[in-house]
Amino acid sequence: MKWHFLALVIGATLSASTPAIEAAKPKHLAPTNAQAQAALWATRFLTRFHYKRVPLDDAMSARMFNRYLETLDGGKMFFLQADIDEFTAYKLELDDAVFEQDLAIPFKIYDRYLSRTRERAAAVDAMLAKGFEFSVNEDFAFDREDLPWAKSAAELDDVWRKRLKNDWLRLKLAGKDAKAIQDTLSKRYHTLADRTADIDEEDVFQAFMNAYAVEIEPHTNYLAPRASENFNMQMRLSLEGIGAVLQREDEYTAIRTIVKGGPADMSGKVKVGDRVLAVGQGAAGAMVDVVGWRLDDVVDLIRGKKGTVVKLDILPGDAGPDGKPQRIEITRDKVKLEEQAAKKSVIDVGGRKIGVITLPTFYHDFEGERRGDADFVSSTADVSRLIGELKKQQVAGIVMDLRGNGGGSLTEATDLTGLFIDKGPVVQVKDAQGRISVEADRNTGTTWDGPLAVMIDRESASASEIFAAALQDYGRALIIGQTSFGKGTVQNLFDLDHVAQNETAQFGQLKLTIAQFFRINGGSTQHRGVSPDIAYPDSWDALDYGESSLDNALPWTSIEPAQYELSGDLKQLLPMLSARHEARIGKNIEYRWWQQDLADYHNERDKKTISLLESERRKERDAQEKKRADRKQARIAAGLDADRSKSDDGLQADERPLAEQVKEEETATAQEDKPDFLLVEAATVLNDAIDLLGKDQRLAEAVGDFAPPVRSGVN
Repeated sequence: MKWHFLALVIGATLSASTPAIEAAKPKHLAPTNAQAQAALWATRFLTRFHYKRVPLDDAMSARMFNRYLETLDGGKMFFLQADIDEFTAYKLELDDAVFEQDLAIPFKIYDRYLSRTRERAAAVDAMLAKGFEFSVNEDFAFDREDLPWAKSAAELDDVWRKRLKNDWLRLKLAGKDAKAIQDTLSKRYHTLADRTADIDEEDVFQAFMNAYAVEIEPHTNYLAPRASENFNMQMRLSLEGIGAVLQREDEYTAIRTIVKGGPADMSGKVKVGDRVLAVGQGAAGAMVDVVGWRLDDVVDLIRGKKGTVVKLDILPGDAGPDGKPQRIEITRDKVKLEEQAAKKSVIDVGGRKIGVITLPTFYHDFEGERRGDADFVSSTADVSRLIGELKKQQVAGIVMDLRGNGGGSLTEATDLTGLFIDKGPVVQVKDAQGRISVEADRNTGTTWDGPLAVMIDRESASASEIFAAALQDYGRALIIGQTSFGKGTVQNLFDLDHVAQNETAQFGQLKLTIAQFFRINGGSTQHRGVSPDIAYPDSWDALDYGESSLDNALPWTSIEPAQYELSGDLKQLLPMLSARHEARIGKNIEYRWWQQDLADYHNERDKKTISLLESERRKERDAQEKKRADRKQARIAAGLDADRSKSDDGLQADERPLAEQVKEEETATAQEDKPDFLLVEAATVLNDAIDLLGKDQRLAEAVGDFAPPVRSGVN
């Protein structure tokens, strides 16, 4: 099912505003001169320096056109066939638009999209007022990607009637009454129109440029100035501001979470749920009313340089709309984003301590490094520190948990690998000219030379795959989990403002694929990923999720291997570990439940329609509720934590009260801090390896330096 444009531009909407759609003023966006220049600069890089040289011509224009329409309305819920017929006149003109620095066409298409969105929202209330008949046997096609565009407004009305009927039925089955359902759905779709109207020129331009970029290759992206700053912030794991996460709540901007140790937290003046009414700069700056503002614009006002003062008019979360605001002053500071930093824990396996280091991303503060900051953040530095702490805790082995780690810095992947090998090549890189270079660890010695395992899953990609593949090729680590994503390409970030010598941020950045990376054994992770030594069932097939599911991905290929020496040879050890793993996991009730859930997912994934017959849907819901209740009782009987899954309440995430959202998030975070059964099994497999090598001198000699033999049995 294709994402709506809003999801692509602003992520999950954290807003629920309700102004009448008729009262909103029509909005017509137009490209800026800077955007026209940025498009030309980006095109020069894309056509000259991309690994896959593709000219911007009529053929590419046609592909851009189709991708742009898919980006805006992939679900075919807004445009009519007549719109598409009209737009087709521009299908071969987008290349000329870029070269001539006239971007009116994509903005004109977006303007029509905005108009159609408003029309749909305006029609919702009348549809809801008519109500629905749930004894009629009909289906709603929720996945319309392969269906034709609606030929008339009446045909599209019927599509929307079924969409609303499905929404209503979900809420009805969740126990909501008719009035509450009507209010919820009216608010939902008026909000959709409002959010669409909130999209600005920068968002539209970014969507258009990415329609071009991903038609070359899926990991090439254009980042507009705002997105560029957010990307840089994630890489350096810090920002300068007050340390509060904001979200829209009705027409207000509300405090969702407060970063521990940040300025807002240390001030003691801000609480979760408080609403920001106005923002002022400095002690004497005028206050700017921000009620009804777009969230990004409020964030821009509140962020600022370290040491500067921001004033906020706050309406306490427990006060009504007529409550008394409070004016507070907070001095901005550097705020560390700790939730994405490496973390450690220890699992006890049969009396032996196994350390776990969880790494969500391969981060590196390049800006701080260029400035010469002594404390610039780096995933390698953080992992090295954590290893030192785990050594003091006398762990017998370490599991590097890279599940969900989509990658990051290539430099960090190389340096992190160097913590676990003496020295040698880590990854080979082939550029567009066919030149092959080797990224290597050139530092003698290791930070950890003991037993090591790496956990991966389908979401482990890029830098994660470089790290896991190198350690697997060296025989240095056990790779445990699922086959990884299969991304074998290298991107560089080009600052277009720097290239154009702009004094202010106007052009954004281009993330450009410039090379492919290859394992030191000559193979590639492209499409194939890293295959684990001890495999768990895959959550997704490669064609559903992974490089092979992406359009325009580069093909798999291979090169000659690099010269390297094995650290160990796990061939004789793996069959014994697999036998123990299979015998143990077959008895694990959580593992069996997980397999059942995966089977249920695979049975449901290809469905593109859903019944709108209440009796059938109620029967399905009752079966789901019984399964959930049975699972809950079984978990309690087994002494396990209660299942966190909940019944479908028919609501979108932002439609639940803020306090409930925050509580659920805190509960989920607390659960994530506990080792899940798959991680425990990985630690147990590593413990098996330590046990087997400690008891069998011949096997230990055959395996080599994977792990020094442990003869004391338990550490």
